[in-house]
Amino acid sequence: MLNIALPKGRLGEKVYGMFERAGFDCPAIREENRKLYFENEALGLRYFWVKPSDVAIYVERGAADIGVAGKDILLEYAPDVYELLDLNVGRCRMCVAGPKDFSDDLSKTLRVATKFTSIASDYYASLGRDIDVIPLNGSIELAPILGLSDVIVDIVETGTTLKENNLAVLETIVPISARLIANKSSFVFYRPRIEELTRRLSQEVKP
Repeated sequence: MLNIALPKGRLGEKVYGMFERAGFDCPAIREENRKLYFENEALGLRYFWVKPSDVAIYVERGAADIGVAGKDILLEYAPDVYELLDLNVGRCRMCVAGPKDFSDDLSKTLRVATKFTSIASDYYASLGRDIDVIPLNGSIELAPILGLSDVIVDIVETGTTLKENNLAVLETIVPISARLIANKSSFVFYRPRIEELTRRLSQEVKP
């Protein structure tokens, strides 16, 4: 069995559709149930749903041979996996955002609220800017509004939440999308199968 970790939710359903169209279907996934894993013995495939932020852990540690994870997760946690293909779905941006009239005072340490502490630190280090990272897990937009931070680093899809809170994108750090990843040992062991899957899946990627 080739074990495939998919992210739960809309993104995972969209990604599974790509696998399905590429010929790697598993009909049980389409049934109404609460199961977390599904097998197609004829094709030698086992799919399972996991929390999006956990996919890379399952793949890195070998519980899954391949999986689909957001580029934000790969940048933040730097798992020791192979990145095989940009699926070009789940597209958004990692951005610096803050008050529309924000002006960076270089004489002060910049306060940055984010749950992507590694990405924020690496980005500002590349600029030679001193920052105070404030780790938050939810309602990050509140931080600059309440004076907890000067700016935030977060994923922006439409920007609607920012606009409704009188915030704006100040800088785009990196574009984000879903990536096909592989466990390094599994890639060696299942190389022909994984390469064929990657090739056929690449034909389902829309520009």
